[in-house]
Amino acid sequence: MRSRLIAINTTRGVRLTECGRVADNYLTRVVGLLCDRQLELGDGLWIKPCNSIHSIGMRFIFDAIFLDRDLQVVHMMSQMKPWRISKIVLSAKSVLEVPSGIIAQTATQMGDKFEMRLDVL
Repeated sequence: MRSRLIAINTTRGVRLTECGRVADNYLTRVVGLLCDRQLELGDGLWIKPCNSIHSIGMRFIFDAIFLDRDLQVVHMMSQMKPWRISKIVLSAKSVLEVPSGIIAQTATQMGDKFEMRLDVL
């Protein structure tokens, strides 16, 4: 059974993903976005559990939003380039990877709260 992720910044009242995916097991977390050529508008990947990411082997730039257990933004990385490694964010329990520029377009800020909805396809 497949599902799509809808990630909503409830503080700002904006959706960041409409057709995102969830990486919540060993295989999906290891593969992540490595097979993607780019992230389309509305796409994204929610990695959980996660407190650090990398872009080794990736072919595109993306934004990353680190969320705590209450889905509150505790760290952000705009325009993460390929072949980089993030710092470890101890308070983060998950990371939402979205197309480059989405953090700025949605005015997402530290402390914003998120809601994650999974719609079964």
